[in-house]
Amino acid sequence: MLSGVAMATTNDLRRYPRLASPKGTILAWQSASLRHVSHVINLGLGGLYIRTTDPPPPGTFIQLLLDVPTGEVRASAVVQRSKSKEGMGVKFVAMQQEDRARFARWLKRLSSLACKLK
Repeated sequence: MLSGVAMATTNDLRRYPRLASPKGTILAWQSASLRHVSHVINLGLGGLYIRTTDPPPPGTFIQLLLDVPTGEVRASAVVQRSKSKEGMGVKFVAMQQEDRARFARWLKRLSSLACKLK
């Protein structure tokens, strides 16, 4: 593992593969009334896994703000899985075209790096 980047395991139900996020990757997120900053465990074009001790229940819509080397990425997501004291898996439901392009460029860099490590 170089710079904290490695391929994450894939899930056959996922449309897009996930990558382990670089060490120290954080994002800001908010639900209807709460604002948080949390670590990102893995990520892909379809969503993220966020470490948080008190995640909202599945079905909750949240707003995300992620600052990546290619720029700021904002998205709306819905909680798919939630486990108390561990975290939540979220699926992107809305993202501006520019944000998606920035996020995709960053994922491509991470993926290239992960492939070189194999």
